[in-house]
Amino acid sequence: MRYNVDCVVPTVKHGGGGVMVWACFTWNELGPLMRLEGKVNSKRYVEEVLQKATVPFIKSLRPKKAVYIFQHDNAPIHTSHMTRQFLEQSETNVLDWPGQSPDLNPIEHLWDELGRRVHGRMPPPKNERELMDFLQTEWNLIPREYYRNLIKSMNNRIEAVIAANGNVTPY
Repeated sequence: MRYNVDCVVPTVKHGGGGVMVWACFTWNELGPLMRLEGKVNSKRYVEEVLQKATVPFIKSLRPKKAVYIFQHDNAPIHTSHMTRQFLEQSETNVLDWPGQSPDLNPIEHLWDELGRRVHGRMPPPKNERELMDFLQTEWNLIPREYYRNLIKSMNNRIEAVIAANGNVTPY
């Protein structure tokens, strides 16, 4: 064997090099995993992600007295007037939090877990369609306890950011 298989990282050979996906999760379940193609601006974010996936998902969960708080980062498409207006009109509670704060966003760890799961599959995906199939399969297999632990960690995350004066934390 020319290369030690433990030292080689499998890749997918195609034009784009990967796929862009969006997803959300709650204490009780994972939300939809959506593929987003091309550039996503505020209009597409509102129409394709928020209108078609996020708000319906939240409403499908909502017992009459439950309160859900939606957390997304402060990317420009998330903070645009159009996005803020849509979320307000749809009565979606949004967590107010500082930009450039991946330490506070538990979905970053969920993305890492999903990446590890897909990366560990053999043979690796041959094309974007297969990659998306792998992503969807592995997304559905992430144990509930894994993402519940991410939510449970929020108090510690916030305390760590405060202790680090807003600098990098172990999260």
